[in-house]
Amino acid sequence: MSIAIFAAGCFWGIEKKFDLTKGVTKVEVGYTGGETKNPTYEQVCYEETGHAEVVRVNFDENIITYKELLNVFWSCHNPTTLNRQGPDIGKQYRSAIFYLDNKQKLEAEESKKAMNESMFDNNIVTEITKFNEFYLAEEYHQKYLKKLGKY
Repeated sequence: MSIAIFAAGCFWGIEKKFDLTKGVTKVEVGYTGGETKNPTYEQVCYEETGHAEVVRVNFDENIITYKELLNVFWSCHNPTTLNRQGPDIGKQYRSAIFYLDNKQKLEAEESKKAMNESMFDNNIVTEITKFNEFYLAEEYHQKYLKKLGKY
């Protein structure tokens, strides 16, 4: 299995989108991109950590490619709004791709350029950053929308 890490606003919606994607074997919500070790949701919400709300996506490359996952990522949020998705405002809601290797970095950069030229009227502000460490969000956040019967 391969792994991808994405931030696209509140992690609940993007978790659902990837959870329903063929070839994705597991999705977990958590935090990355900041300085604080083992942050809590409350710390991340109040921008004390620098972390983004993210999903860690495990996927089977025999069924879905990283490039195809990038297309899912672009389709499920507005990557032209800085530190904001809908009513959610703050650095923790930023649009970001956290790459795990140079191949992912190159594919993310190529995909962002292509999307910027063809899909969006405003410039994409999505950051493409080397992945450092993933902190699993609290259990009550895992599959939150599913627990509510939203899928």
